[in-house]
Amino acid sequence: MPDTKPPQLNVLGLPIEPCCLDPVTGFFRDGYCHTSPMDTGIHTICVQTTKEFLQYSISRGNDLSTPKEEFGFPGLKPGDRWCLCAHRWLEAYRDNQAPAVFILSTHIKSLEVIPLDILKSKALDLS
Repeated sequence: MPDTKPPQLNVLGLPIEPCCLDPVTGFFRDGYCHTSPMDTGIHTICVQTTKEFLQYSISRGNDLSTPKEEFGFPGLKPGDRWCLCAHRWLEAYRDNQAPAVFILSTHIKSLEVIPLDILKSKALDLS
């Protein structure tokens, strides 16, 4: 039976594009910033990590740089793309530490936390 669920949408209301397959990201580890009610952290913002952001994240209690083999997590390095929690991104934005965003890969649910104009101000994929 074919999958009849509607596609998940990005913040522009279009079908969401993949964020990253190497390393594989997303709450469901499918390469997309897909979400569901199980995703209480709202891992919906597709970002490009920077050294500064990774250090900031460690300072906030979330070490994204260190591999965690028991979870199949390779650890992130600057330049990696990753589905980040919307609230953490907003916190980093307010602290002037937010990494750049890939709008076309950022889930529409992010708009419940962050206004679109703020996301667009950090977008890498809008011309």
